[in-house]
Amino acid sequence: MKTPDTVTSLDITIVQAPIVWGGKDVNLDWYSMQLQPLAGRTDLVVLPEMFATGFITDPEKTAEPMDGNIVRWMADTAETMGCVVTGTVTVVEENKFYNRLIWMLPDGTYETADKRHLFRMGNEHLNFSAGDKVLITELKGWKIRPLVCYDLRFPVWSKNTFADDDYAYDLLIYVANWPASRSYVWKSLLVARAIENMAFCAGVNRIGDDGHGLPHSGDSAVLDFKGREIVKFVPNEPFIKTVTLDYGSLFDFRSRFAVGPDWDHFTIEP
Repeated sequence: MKTPDTVTSLDITIVQAPIVWGGKDVNLDWYSMQLQPLAGRTDLVVLPEMFATGFITDPEKTAEPMDGNIVRWMADTAETMGCVVTGTVTVVEENKFYNRLIWMLPDGTYETADKRHLFRMGNEHLNFSAGDKVLITELKGWKIRPLVCYDLRFPVWSKNTFADDDYAYDLLIYVANWPASRSYVWKSLLVARAIENMAFCAGVNRIGDDGHGLPHSGDSAVLDFKGREIVKFVPNEPFIKTVTLDYGSLFDFRSRFAVGPDWDHFTIEP
C-alpha cells in the first residue's frame, strides 16, 4: 500500500453549475469565466454530466466528434489552468452515440470511459451505446475512479477491490444531472459508496430546470471514507469550491480498520 510520504494532498474543484439547456457556447463561456481565477490553484476540476448541454437524450442535436468544440475547450482549459478537467460530453463515433467521460490532462492527452448504465427512464438507452471500460486513473499518486450519474445506483460497478496489499482506488467521483425529486437518494447513495469502498467520494451535480422543466438542486458533496461531509455545498445555487483531500487520513483509517482483505472477489461481465 502507498504510504503518506509518497502521496501528496489533492486539491479538487467541484463545479455545481446552472446549465443552460442546449446552450453550448453560453455554458462554456460561463465555465471559463468562473474557473479563470483558479488557474494554477487546483489539481482537478470536476464538471457535471453533459456539462455543456444538459442531459439531452436526443444526441443528434448535441453530439460532437472527439475533435469537436467541447473537447477542444476542455483541452484549452486544462492547459490554461494547469490541471486535469473532467466531465461528460455527448460524442458521436462511427455512427454511434456515447455519454463519454473525458479525463483531460494539461498537455492535451486524455483518457475516456463511456457511461455504463444508461438511464432508461429518460430514454438514454434508446439512443446511446453503453460502455464497459473500468477507468482508474492516477493523479499526484492518487488512484481515482470517475463514474457517471445513474452508475451511482449500481454498487457492483462502483466497487473498490483489494489486491497485492493495496486498494484499486482512493477517490470515487460521480458527475451527474440528478433531479431534485430524488435528491435524498443521491445524497444517501453517495454516503453508502464512500463507506463501502473505503474511499473519498465526490458527487458533482447541476442546478436549475432542464428543458423538460425538471428541477435540479445540486446537492453536490465531497465525503470522506466514513461518509462524512467534508464541505457543505449550498443547494439550488451556483457553487464552485476547491477541497483539499489528505491521503494520510485515508491511509491511517485503512491501516486501523482493514476491511479490504475481507472483501468478496468477483468479476463483471461486459
